[in-house]
Amino acid sequence: MAKTISTQDLKNLLDGKSPFALIDVRESGEYNATHIPGAALIPRRRIEFIIEESVPFKGTQVVVCDDDGRRAALAGETLKNLGYTNVSVLQGGTNRWASNDLPTEWGVNVPSKEFGEMQEVVHHVPEITADDLHQRIENGEKLVILDTRTPEEYQRMCIPGGRSMPGGELALRITDITKELDDDTTVVINCAGRTRSIMGTRVLQRMGVKAVGLKNGTSGWLLAGYELEFGGDRLTLPQISEEGRSAAEEYAARLATEDGVRYLDVPELQKVMAKRDQESVYLIDVRTVEEFNAMHIPGFRSFPGGQAVQRSDDVAVVKNATYVFCCDGKARATITASLYRQMGHENVFAVDGGVPAWQASGQMPEITFPDLAIPGMAEAEASVKKVSPQDLNSSKPDLVLFVDTSQDFSQGHTPGAKWISRSWLELEIEAAVPSKSAAIVVTCGRGGGAILASATLQGMGYTNVAALDGGMAAWKQAGLPVEEGLTGIVRPPSDINYLGVDRSYAEMMNYLRWETDLGAKYATG
Repeated sequence: MAKTISTQDLKNLLDGKSPFALIDVRESGEYNATHIPGAALIPRRRIEFIIEESVPFKGTQVVVCDDDGRRAALAGETLKNLGYTNVSVLQGGTNRWASNDLPTEWGVNVPSKEFGEMQEVVHHVPEITADDLHQRIENGEKLVILDTRTPEEYQRMCIPGGRSMPGGELALRITDITKELDDDTTVVINCAGRTRSIMGTRVLQRMGVKAVGLKNGTSGWLLAGYELEFGGDRLTLPQISEEGRSAAEEYAARLATEDGVRYLDVPELQKVMAKRDQESVYLIDVRTVEEFNAMHIPGFRSFPGGQAVQRSDDVAVVKNATYVFCCDGKARATITASLYRQMGHENVFAVDGGVPAWQASGQMPEITFPDLAIPGMAEAEASVKKVSPQDLNSSKPDLVLFVDTSQDFSQGHTPGAKWISRSWLELEIEAAVPSKSAAIVVTCGRGGGAILASATLQGMGYTNVAALDGGMAAWKQAGLPVEEGLTGIVRPPSDINYLGVDRSYAEMMNYLRWETDLGAKYATG
């Protein structure tokens, strides 16, 4: 059993400067409803898949929590089995934390959202309402609408006429966008809600570029009664001219001085990289995914700059660690590092010269991707029997069990399957299947989670367990019948936090009010 930690000792950790990770192992819906400030979300069912990127040094002090301690205890054992040597479980979970009158918060990616709201309040970041923007579009006024979300989010739905411009690319490419515009053209920055449009507009404001953020983004646009465009195809980013790069690099140099960003040359970078077997060091490449895939410094992880800031609590899971950002020069890495510094992170660096500097020093970049094995998967695969979609379709096991999220289950499962998330598996399986000799086939989206869940069931003494080979992806590819909806679920699921256009109008309203309220404490007068 993993050791335990009291709520007071956890509070002391959160108030201190020592590197540690607080991981909430519940599901996103539960986490969104309430969690301990500073807790990173890694659902228990996802631990094996992302823990080594989230907590790269296995000697890091890790505290795991849930609501009452039961799932956290299971997660603590998983982490110990994966080689993490300093794992504690929060006594009584968030329930006891709250009962001791310690603070909780709700929402996701709270650090970046609060930072964005602070930026708007303190720096008076200019904005435009949906009504004003819609009228200007109707009037045929000169506009360029830049969507700072990911290309995938942009393609899903966007402001009519908007073009994709991920937030991490804004400062590098804005010069080449605006030099083609007339002086009376309005530059509008938008996202889905507030944070990325505020931060993008603030970046340009600080750069000296006139721009306005769309108040409440696509959510505000919908609430105002206007229609979105679906399947936007304006994805091509402008080429970077020498003038554009020079302007961005000059801006980055000023940010480094004003915000305390430190640079690493290649020898210094290598020294920091050598510490990865002694402490948590995050190596983040903030260029576009396409640039990263073409060539990158070995050991760096792709996390484009806008998302690295928006999801800073997903990147910087270990508090008080070292964060190193890299691009193809200084601009994008420095701007991202500057935002991390402004958000309160101390050990923040940018690679001086980025990937080209690495090459120029005689070091080899990485142009292939190492096969990143999922911890524990090889052992599970060696012990678990697999069944093909065709064989499952022709057989009649006692139970077909789906172990991904309720949303995944709703979007398609084998007819008659039952849902138990892998996060709750040990706690709920015996009520669903009392007999240890029952024939059970475990399914999931693509097969990995089912294999790990099958191994868990075998470890609990179930003797007739198999995993669906390739998961529901293989089942659907074989053209076999699929059942949709929350069939067979006996209690309302609480595991999913529905985002974006999945929200109802009322949820959009409440969410936008919550975001706005995060900045209230920064208002004066």
